Amino acid sequence: MDATRASAAPANTLSRYTRTPTPDAKIVVTPNVDTLYCQTWLDLSHEPQVIVIPEIKDRYWLAQVMDMWTNTVHDPSSVSPQLAAGAPAGPFTYAVTGPRSNGELPAGVTALSVPTDSAWVLVRIALNGANDVPAVVDLENQIRLMPLSRYRTDPSAPTPSAAPQNITAAPARIVAGMDGTAFFTELAALLTRYPAAQADAAAMDRFASIGIRPGANVASLNASVLDAGAAAGKRAIAAYQNPGAKNLNGWVYATNLGTYNTDYQLRANTALTTLAANLPSDSIYPMLNDVPATPKGYRLHFPAGQLPPAGAFWSITAYTADHFLVPNPDRIYAIGHSPDPVANPDGTVHLTLAPNKPGPDVPAGNWLPVPGSGTFDLAMRIYAPKPAAISGEWEPPALTPIA
Repeated sequence: MDATRASAAPANTLSRYTRTPTPDAKIVVTPNVDTLYCQTWLDLSHEPQVIVIPEIKDRYWLAQVMDMWTNTVHDPSSVSPQLAAGAPAGPFTYAVTGPRSNGELPAGVTALSVPTDSAWVLVRIALNGANDVPAVVDLENQIRLMPLSRYRTDPSAPTPSAAPQNITAAPARIVAGMDGTAFFTELAALLTRYPAAQADAAAMDRFASIGIRPGANVASLNASVLDAGAAAGKRAIAAYQNPGAKNLNGWVYATNLGTYNTDYQLRANTALTTLAANLPSDSIYPMLNDVPATPKGYRLHFPAGQLPPAGAFWSITAYTADHFLVPNPDRIYAIGHSPDPVANPDGTVHLTLAPNKPGPDVPAGNWLPVPGSGTFDLAMRIYAPKPAAISGEWEPPALTPIA
């Protein structure tokens, strides 16, 4: 988490992402084309930071607030703004407070307390196709960020903004490249800055028994033992299989992410593979991996009334074998909304996933281009999923080859 922070813009500045990814974008795997993002890393050691979300009508938004242990500690959204009593329902004004914050907040400001001195906030705003980008960027530009002291004197003060410092940084690679001494030295330093929770007392005692404690001089410990321990840990994290994951008709997804308590293996594997995973109440991402491509493609058949049960919206995105968007002349990278798929007269919905544009019998919103050779992946994103999607009562349909 801290390696990701180090690659971002300076603390207490807002980074806005104003373009949708294309197949040429190779920085992030399995990119999302459903939303645009804003992000900020907050330093809460001196005072709270205030973030103001504008009134956003008829459009999904989510503000995910994470502590430095990768837990999502707050998630106000268009579905549930989580406002304090008496706070206005737009614009939505939140004060992100650290563990040393005290004192009253101004009227109309909702406190979002974080147990660490730093926090990562990701704001997602729904995007209704490429032509909708200017409208979403306009909303992004209305998001405000400032210290609480500035908000008290000038709530309309300009927001300090910045692009990410190093958008090509690969935090997971940086951590993977550390030897044992470097890794545990960093851990000891970070434990001083971000103290462990009370629930971690047993784990901290085990660390202390081998000389790893907040601020410890790790260089005095046996380097070969540290190397062996770090290497074994990295192998275990990479090989971990989430026992809580669901596999329904080949679609694999987890509904136990976002907060981790003392499930250290799940926390570490999620940080390695899907850092900033949402709470299941905010989104779930059923995945179909390594689908064999065929010239004719596949079909997804949804029975009447059985589209993905979303409180906001849903989508399906195709990815190449190396997890990037599928190049195609029509520049269609996802389907599911904008436009909505067209149902058959009996209420069923057929989606065609094929390399070539189908005939006029298939509406534009019902066709997703996929590769014609090799393999590909599919990601179904369900935003604000309803309980049936989270529990597994609703099942994504199986992918069937077109004869």
